[in-house]
Amino acid sequence: MLRATFLHFAGVGRVTETALWRAGIQDWQALLERRASLGLSVAVQDRVAAEVGGSERALAARDAGFFGRRLPDGEHWRVYPELARETAFLDIETTGLSPYQGIVTVVTVHGGGATRSFIAGEDLEELPAYLRRFGVLVTFNGRRFDVPFLEATFPQLVVPPVHIDLRFLFYRLGIAGGLKRIEERLGIGDRSGVEGIHGLDAVRLWQEHRRGSPSALDRLVRYNRADTVNLEPLLARAARDLGGRLLAGMPEPTVAVPAGG
Repeated sequence: MLRATFLHFAGVGRVTETALWRAGIQDWQALLERRASLGLSVAVQDRVAAEVGGSERALAARDAGFFGRRLPDGEHWRVYPELARETAFLDIETTGLSPYQGIVTVVTVHGGGATRSFIAGEDLEELPAYLRRFGVLVTFNGRRFDVPFLEATFPQLVVPPVHIDLRFLFYRLGIAGGLKRIEERLGIGDRSGVEGIHGLDAVRLWQEHRRGSPSALDRLVRYNRADTVNLEPLLARAARDLGGRLLAGMPEPTVAVPAGG
């Protein structure tokens, strides 16, 4: 979908992008080749060539920030899967609903060929440095929960320049609900060994761990890793379906999207 995207070009909005798609121009190279036949001035043709060249160079350099700065927040999903190697899937567990009422207990980051969990009291402080290696962040409701919680916990945290929040992406596909509900509806994700565990159980498991339970932390980490790893196939599905709808000119479902999406 990234090569079919023109929204990050200077002066191109949704109406122009849609018109290009309808004209059969569905990637940067096609626009470059057909720019002279579109009735554009020489100056605009030169600008198109510059935009295509800049986009190609940024993609070759794996520069997620180039696209993150130019695309609307709600369109960051378009960089996937072209920048899959730079993508970190992340989920956190906490003891409360806000950083002023609880702490971060476990964070898992899945990406770059590895899945690593960070644990409070062990190595959680290493998370900010670890995240700097990624240019794309994927969460579920992370704009409202995970990222604000982590920013309060780590004032030095640098959030990757591209952030894809799957909660709002699925709203655009007409699918609402929590992470596990969406997994069940789509038949996506593996929760072997952590079936039936939910958010409140994560708080209880941390408390049991603090009281000395030898197995509670292991179950909590496995639960958090399932939440995180399952984000990858969910993003692949959402990006495929939404990209297909846009390029085919299909209207998006009418669903009330929460503020902030």
